[in-house]
Amino acid sequence: MKARTRFRAATRPVLRDEDAAAIGIGAGRKQHAATEEEDAAFKAQDKEKTARLIARIAELQTMLYAGRRHKVLLILQGMDTSGKDGTVRALFSQVNPVGIRVAAFKAPSDFELAHDYLWRVHQQVPVKGEIAIFNRSHYEDVLITVVQGMIDKPECKRRYAQIRDFERMLADTGTVIVKICLHISKDEQRTRLQARLQDPSKQWKFDPNDLVQRKQWPAYQSAYARAIRATDADHAPWYVVPADSKTQRDLAIAAIVCETLESLKLDWPPVDPELSKLVVV
Repeated sequence: MKARTRFRAATRPVLRDEDAAAIGIGAGRKQHAATEEEDAAFKAQDKEKTARLIARIAELQTMLYAGRRHKVLLILQGMDTSGKDGTVRALFSQVNPVGIRVAAFKAPSDFELAHDYLWRVHQQVPVKGEIAIFNRSHYEDVLITVVQGMIDKPECKRRYAQIRDFERMLADTGTVIVKICLHISKDEQRTRLQARLQDPSKQWKFDPNDLVQRKQWPAYQSAYARAIRATDADHAPWYVVPADSKTQRDLAIAAIVCETLESLKLDWPPVDPELSKLVVV
C-alpha cells in the first residue's frame, strides 16, 4: 500500500493515544520488538529505507528547482515534542538548500496581529521551483485559539471556510499541498519533555507553558480531529502519521513526500542544442 493511501486521514478522524505508537510502514516490522537488539535492528532498517528515499527526494527536488514549474507546500503540525524540527533535519538536511525554505510560525507579533491571521502565512507560500516547509502553520489559528477560548464556535467555523478557500486558491494557482499531523501520545510527550529537562544540550528547548498546554490534552486532540475533518480535501490532503517512533515517523513522511514529488512527473529542462555545441576554452 502506498504511503499516501496508508496515512491519509479518515473521513471522521479520531486521534487516540494508542494509535500514535502504530507501526505504519515497513514489511515484516513488528508492533513491539521482543528485545533491545531486535528494536535496534528494526530502527536500523527504518533509517536505511529513509536514507534511500531522501536520496530520491534530493534528486527530485533538484529537478523541481531546475524546471521552475511546480510549487510544493509541506505543512507539519503536531503537539510539542511531536518531531516537527526533527522531521525537517532528518529529511532535508541532506537536500540541496537551494529551492528549500522553512517557515516556523511562532506566536504572532503585534504587527502581525494588526493584519488578518492569514496575512503572515500567505507571504511564506512557495514560489515556482520551491518546496516550502511550514513548521506549524495557519492551523494554529483553529487549534490553540479554540482550546484557549480565544475564538468561539461560529468564528472557528468561519476560519475553517477561510482556510479551505485559501488552500483552494493555492492549489488552483499551482501549489501542491501536503499536510501532515504528527500524532504523538501523551506518555511519549512526557518522556521527551523529561529528557529535555535532563539534557543540558536540550534544556533550552523546554518551555514551562508546555506543561500548561499538556493539561488540556483531550481538548487539543479533539481540536486537531475537527480541524482535519473540516479542511481535508483531495487538493489539500491531510495525513496522520504515528510519531511515537522517530524512525517510523521519518520513514513515513519521507515516503509521502517522495510519492508526492514522483506524482509530478518531474524531469530535467529540455536541452538547448545550441548550448550543446559550445566549446569551453
